[in-house]
Amino acid sequence: MNKAGIITKVSPRYAVSGGEIALQCDGFTVDGGGSHACYIGGEPCTLVAASRRRVLAIVPEDVEGDTVVNLESEGEGSPAAEITVGRLLADDMHIVANPAVDPKDDSIILTRSGSRGQQLPNTLYRLEPDGYLDEFPVEIMNPTGIAFDHDGDLYATNRADGEVCRIERGEQAVPYATGLGTATGIAFNEEGVMFVGDRAGTIHRIDGPGRSVPFATLEPSVAAFHLAFGPDGRLYVSSPGLASHDSVWAIDRGGSVRSYFRGFGRPQGLAFDRDGNLYIAACYQGHHGIVRVSKGGKSAENFVAVNNAVGLCFTRRGEMIIATTDAAYSLPVDIYGTLLN
Repeated sequence: MNKAGIITKVSPRYAVSGGEIALQCDGFTVDGGGSHACYIGGEPCTLVAASRRRVLAIVPEDVEGDTVVNLESEGEGSPAAEITVGRLLADDMHIVANPAVDPKDDSIILTRSGSRGQQLPNTLYRLEPDGYLDEFPVEIMNPTGIAFDHDGDLYATNRADGEVCRIERGEQAVPYATGLGTATGIAFNEEGVMFVGDRAGTIHRIDGPGRSVPFATLEPSVAAFHLAFGPDGRLYVSSPGLASHDSVWAIDRGGSVRSYFRGFGRPQGLAFDRDGNLYIAACYQGHHGIVRVSKGGKSAENFVAVNNAVGLCFTRRGEMIIATTDAAYSLPVDIYGTLLN
């Protein structure tokens, strides 16, 4: 029998550089001489653990797109299995919110927020469809949550000053609502009403310029609240804590809060597909990355292997955009035709 055996499953099927994947295998020969290995796209992987039936491997750098993974042992190779690795879009960032897609031209808006109270020279960026990263000539401290309203206007929260600003022509940040505590996540419902999360525990409803009212209350979080409206009209919120069993919360139109799915470590960015599946940047069952929760919250699975994932969104071209603490990646995923426009 081939000493490299066969790979029976790759989990998860999607990853970015540095993410940890698990290979279920049959007959992989592991010896103390170090003559066994794992390769993705022809590049050697760092092995975290290896046995006859399971291998944990780190996705190497300089690999992207649809490619293959295979095992080797004592000079023999296994049949290849398929995997998709994300493409690096931008680095040297500090992304503390979901990225956002501009509905006018499908460009991607990213933040470089910095530490609270730190004014960086450039804090908002536009990633053009051709890959060019353009700096906004606007000064806004600590942009944290970003979202477009139904008219295509961009809004950003400033967690240092507890406000949300409208970004006019990409050149000026005009305060829209103030007194929002540590303002972080932002989302618009189907009627175009804005909601902002204060990580101290309050979800604010913004009924117009300067008109905010408390909508719901959660426990304070150790990092930014992330907000997203689901196809069912409820507001979904992640409020990362220090435990490994945090919830993603669902808030109905009356402000009633319920746990939607529990069991995450530091859940952050949120995004839905049209089928009602929820994707969450979190640690789940000991694995870091993007988790997919089925419609109705009945089950969950690790969907993308990625370290330090903070936010995500979908483009209309069928890409998942993943933001980590210092970089952004594009990942073509197998849910074309079901993405939110």
